[in-house]
Amino acid sequence: MNTIQSGIIAKNASIAIIIARFNNFINNNLLLGALDTLKRIGQVNEEKILQVYVPGTYEIPTVASHLANSGKYDAIIAIGTIIKGSTDHFKYIASDTSSNLSRISTQYFLPITLGILTTKNIEQSIERSGTKMGNKGSEAALAALEMINVMRTLKKII
Repeated sequence: MNTIQSGIIAKNASIAIIIARFNNFINNNLLLGALDTLKRIGQVNEEKILQVYVPGTYEIPTVASHLANSGKYDAIIAIGTIIKGSTDHFKYIASDTSSNLSRISTQYFLPITLGILTTKNIEQSIERSGTKMGNKGSEAALAALEMINVMRTLKKII
């Protein structure tokens, strides 16, 4: 039996982080968590991390597609916050964004991880951006690091 498991150190990885400016006070904490994880735990060189800001979470897939098409990145981390309001707008944005990112990821065989919060209220967003529920930006960075190494291993054996 062959098994592929991988670690999270990816010193020479090139990683793009796409950050939504809408709800920036939450997204900034997610970004700080992702950057800390990439640099401190993954040992990624700071010069190999690209940060791209977009107006909102809905715009992230357009930039992700362009970055994926470039072939320059080993992974993309998407950072944003979608907070439920009084209309159905929330569920359409969340659904379209995640399904488009999934499609781009599989189309380009490129890990795209979600540091995108979908919460009922601001309190839940705060909890998930670095307080009692951890930091989802950091978790997305960990997933990206591991997936970079998994994909590198797959490329060697396939």
